[in-house]
Amino acid sequence: MASPASRVIERFGGQSRLARLIGKSPSTVSYWASTGRIPTKWHGQLLKLAAQEGIGLSPSELVMVPDAPREPETPTAEWAGTLPVGDNELPCYVLNDGRRVISRTGATASLTGRGSGNLESYIRVNALQGYLPPDFTDQMIEFNLAGVTNKTVRGITAESFLDICTAYVRALDDGVLHSDRQREIAAQAAMFAAACAKTGLIALIDEATGYQYDRAEDALRFKLKVFLEEEMRKWEKTFPDQLWAEFGRLTNWKGAVHSQRPKYWGKLVMELVYDYLDPDVANWLRENTPAPRKGQNYHQWLSSQYGLKRLTEHLWMLIGMAAACQSLPELRQKMAERFGRQQVQFTLFINPPTRRPQPALAAATNGEKGQFDGQEALDLRGFESE
Repeated sequence: MASPASRVIERFGGQSRLARLIGKSPSTVSYWASTGRIPTKWHGQLLKLAAQEGIGLSPSELVMVPDAPREPETPTAEWAGTLPVGDNELPCYVLNDGRRVISRTGATASLTGRGSGNLESYIRVNALQGYLPPDFTDQMIEFNLAGVTNKTVRGITAESFLDICTAYVRALDDGVLHSDRQREIAAQAAMFAAACAKTGLIALIDEATGYQYDRAEDALRFKLKVFLEEEMRKWEKTFPDQLWAEFGRLTNWKGAVHSQRPKYWGKLVMELVYDYLDPDVANWLRENTPAPRKGQNYHQWLSSQYGLKRLTEHLWMLIGMAAACQSLPELRQKMAERFGRQQVQFTLFINPPTRRPQPALAAATNGEKGQFDGQEALDLRGFESE
């Protein structure tokens, strides 16, 4: 589009003629042409000259009219993929402007475990105030996605999603999350952030060393999956609360079953859980148990390769069986029957009871007091009454 200066210069027949009309050197008009604008002090004189020369010129033509603002173009996802997050997959994209984006629904599902609901509702909770900027929900990004027509897709940058995870973790550490639901989300956020930090460090090392060109294509995704499994093991409640409730009922425990369980229940766990596990799993536990440390239990040393699934299945079987029993001996009996163990009775042999020797008998023993047939004499007072 022509500038105001170029339009005026053209109306007056060029730079040289306009310079003569205003009594200035051609360099002055040339400067107007280069900047595209005419200084305001010349507007009145130019309008007067135009009238004298019969040139049609209006005041609006002497000023620069700004172009109407254009709507910014919606970015487009040029690369797409998925990240493994537990049992789910997190859709992610790289836009044509270089931003790394996570889908809004995918981000919500990875934090909450639910496929529905909007991410904004989990950001606006009162507990997160002070941990995220007030306008954080405005950071949602609309972008075009191949295969999706007549509407845009919403997402959030990878950096912003990690900011949400960090906010939940900090709020959990500060003790301001008051609902179980919020604490569950914080646990998910902590697992994801920790796994991403480990994977990110490996990616940086691979980039610095050049190993990124030699490693397997899905190496980092596999690392993320492994790290997430490790983090989940730290948070996962392997032993369900229902097991402690049944132990409490069968042992007539009157205290709390969640925080103040009696120590002898540990023996019940060893007897009814670990002793009944697959022999290979039990042997692995015995061979790989590290030095005792505070806060660690047998199940925290199990992994998916060493019977964790088997342990979980066994626990729920035990809970169901315990619920059908009225006493601990009955549960022990049913468990033994369930696993084909046979009841064993031991026979104890003791020396037979003997009576005190009578005088005639004592004489026959040549006076060896207290001895009868090689056995120590027993005090059997009252034996005759039996």
